[in-house]
Amino acid sequence: MDYEYAPLRLPPNVDRLTAAAQLAIQAEFSGWELARVQLFRDGTRQVVLRRRRVGTPQPGLSY
Repeated sequence: MDYEYAPLRLPPNVDRLTAAAQLAIQAEFSGWELARVQLFRDGTRQVVLRRRRVGTPQPGLSY
């Protein structure tokens, strides 16, 4: 399978519930799924989203 990836960095002032809601919206409307989350000591999160590559264009990230 061929995937496309979208790395995101969420600042420390974004709480877990807000981050989960934002990622759920992207998953529902744009076809992204969570590939990896890395939490750093300063509270920032490095998130990597992925989705399968298809021939028709799909909506991008809306951050």
